[in-house]
Amino acid sequence: MENLKVIDIFKALSNETRLNILKWLREPEKNFPVQQAHLPKEVSIKGGVCVGDIQEKVNLSQSTVSHYLSLMQKAGLLEAVRHGQWTYYRRNEETLAKISKFINEEI
Repeated sequence: MENLKVIDIFKALSNETRLNILKWLREPEKNFPVQQAHLPKEVSIKGGVCVGDIQEKVNLSQSTVSHYLSLMQKAGLLEAVRHGQWTYYRRNEETLAKISKFINEEI
């Protein structure tokens, strides 16, 4: 992994709320039981959680949560899918596997 990318990932994970968001998104059905109410039935966001649902769980302002999610997305930890006015986030498992491998092999 590129050193700058690794640093961005560790920076993103250095905040307890951002770390919790990543943990919660591991099991979105368990941690966000009422979700995707805004989507038509034919649209599926596999594992994705709406910003509003995340905001409600962390109990922070919408701007703070959006900033956190953007930071995590730029670091490659999250993927975002937009449907109309709603943005859904899910973990980027490929990046998480790479950072895990990096930690096991390089640190």
